[in-house]
Amino acid sequence: MLKLFKYLKSSILSILIIIVLLMCQAGLDLSLPDYTSKIINVGIGQYGIEDSVAKVITEETLDNLSVFLTDEEESVINNNYILLEKTESNIREYPLLKKENLFIYNGKEREEVNKVLEHAFALSYVSNMISNNPDSSGIVIPEGLSFIDMLKMMDIDTRESIISNIDEKVSEMPESILKSTAIENIKLEYEHIGIDLGKMQTNYILISGAKMIGIALLIMAVSISIIFFGSRLAARLARTLRSKVFEKVVKFSKNEMKKFGTSSLITRTTNDIQQIQQVVVMLMRVVFYAPIIAIGGIIKTTRADNSMLWIIVIAVAALFIIVGTLFITVMPKFKIFQSLIDKLNLVSREILTGIPVIRAFSNERHEEKRFDEANTRLTKVNLFVNRTMALMMPLMMLLMNVVCIAIVWYGAKGVDAGTIQVGDIMAYIQYTMHIIMSFLMISMISIMLPRASISARRIIEVIETESTINDSETTKKGDIQKKGVVEFRNVCFRYPDAKEDVITDVNFIANPGETVAFIGSTGSGKSTLINLIPRFYDVTEGAILVDGVDIRNIKLKTLRDKIGYVPQKGILFSGTIESNIKYGNEKISKEKMIEAASIAQASEFINKLDNNYASNISQGGTNVSGGQRQRLSIARAIATDPEIYIFDDSFSALDFKTDAKLRKELKKVTKNSTVFIVAQRISTIMHADKIIVLDEGKVAGIGTHEELIEKCNVYKEIALSQLSKEEI
Repeated sequence: MLKLFKYLKSSILSILIIIVLLMCQAGLDLSLPDYTSKIINVGIGQYGIEDSVAKVITEETLDNLSVFLTDEEESVINNNYILLEKTESNIREYPLLKKENLFIYNGKEREEVNKVLEHAFALSYVSNMISNNPDSSGIVIPEGLSFIDMLKMMDIDTRESIISNIDEKVSEMPESILKSTAIENIKLEYEHIGIDLGKMQTNYILISGAKMIGIALLIMAVSISIIFFGSRLAARLARTLRSKVFEKVVKFSKNEMKKFGTSSLITRTTNDIQQIQQVVVMLMRVVFYAPIIAIGGIIKTTRADNSMLWIIVIAVAALFIIVGTLFITVMPKFKIFQSLIDKLNLVSREILTGIPVIRAFSNERHEEKRFDEANTRLTKVNLFVNRTMALMMPLMMLLMNVVCIAIVWYGAKGVDAGTIQVGDIMAYIQYTMHIIMSFLMISMISIMLPRASISARRIIEVIETESTINDSETTKKGDIQKKGVVEFRNVCFRYPDAKEDVITDVNFIANPGETVAFIGSTGSGKSTLINLIPRFYDVTEGAILVDGVDIRNIKLKTLRDKIGYVPQKGILFSGTIESNIKYGNEKISKEKMIEAASIAQASEFINKLDNNYASNISQGGTNVSGGQRQRLSIARAIATDPEIYIFDDSFSALDFKTDAKLRKELKKVTKNSTVFIVAQRISTIMHADKIIVLDEGKVAGIGTHEELIEKCNVYKEIALSQLSKEEI
């Protein structure tokens, strides 16, 4: 899988953008639980009062609080509050203190004011308790005075001593109690002043809700951007891989094509690359995002309340056990999944290609059974994988619900003890869900990776496979004096992994203007022999020379540009008749194209078509007959005007009359070219300049028709089986 990442070098900028966007999304996601907590704790529980920093406070209350303030603390208050002047509008109100830039300042400055007032309100609260119940404290309060009034009248040393004792009691109180005490005092202060707490509460909830909606919209925008960049990146990688695979396959020799198989190469180019594309999109979203959200969530939860961290640890451990079990169960099936797809493609391709034969022999039931077997095997594996993976979601939901119950159960004790608030529990649940989901996403990608890894190996296998037919490091130019000369020198050939040669010690020379024909029984090696000339295979021993140079020392393009090749099976491409004839040379004029079609005896049926040369050819040329395909294939070879013609049994679908006409016209355009013809019919080759008779890969005779009739028994037997004595 890692080998494929080198093809992402061109997308480094996109990857960096995705990482930045993921960090933004993680930050936004982790901020939402804070707002949920604040809406419950502050908005609902505290009427929108966030902390101990009172927006407005009466001069009387501030005067009472100042009894408990040190000089330094009193300085902090004086620096942050100013006395409002009495006006006509507030003549009935108390003198108020208000911060000048009330809605702007926070941070360190606000925290300083918060600590001072929180502590002062706590001391005031204890003092009020003493005033209400003086007997419990052992302090005698004069009649008509409050405890605070008494403190004001005391000397500094006595007052500080009493306050120090009260402070010891306050320091033993939980922080949440101190905060709630201060909030309650501020609430009473606001009511006393006449502030509408209901409106204040509603405003706080609405503003917090609006912020959450804004963050949610930002998360949506960032998420869409991540998907956009990630999808583009993955699609670009898939396009690159398809191009690399196709470029490599086009250069494969028949050995490599046989090794991989057509159906497997199709699967690798489509299904396997699709798997890689899907996983890359997931990687871009999960591999970077999950660790950020997990680490951020853990930091947030430990800051909020680390007493419940053990719940997260147990939940993550359980998650890994569940996913690990599923992983071990499913992993072996992934390894055979792709091979079963190859098998299904192979069977489908064979059946679709061979439909006429299947129908001719009424063998539909047998082929349906064969397809059903391949389909059933793939379906069983697929069902097993899907059913096993389907267990994951219910198990994850169970795990999440158990975690929620554990947090609520344990958190409820904290609420009862006053160490935690309800909103904090809600936020903790959300953070925990983020952490579990992040580990779940990592686990999911770890399950997808093995299948993608198998696909990646299959793709890399194709890309890294070097064709056995390559250009030599040192190439040579042909001898002008030997232009068009083809020489076989002690040529032997053996298929890969075969035990015996199929071509043995073949020697002959073909000169320009000559027609060299090959004949022999089925399997004698005729097609194999001429496939060695364009280097579809390389000789095992000996050498083939073209223009006086070993073909292994000629550039493949240069060599094949010299050859006009007509295969045994006429192959046409989807397009038009014109595009198929011009396939080897798009630059030829229309006149030359028509001439090539005329020589190939194809113009007669072409002119009968409605659109003539613009008539469509379907995929594989299935909308024309076998004979018409052969003639168009011959016209395509003639249009390239090559030095060497190779006709691999290319006249087999022609009737005798058309065959004779074609060979007569062909003789005119090939008078300066070397022509090789493989044929089964004696009538096709009996006028050749040189006939080579093959028998089990060996040359049984070389000569003209007349010479071989007299000297070669193999040739004579073939001739007698096809022609009468008079025709011979």
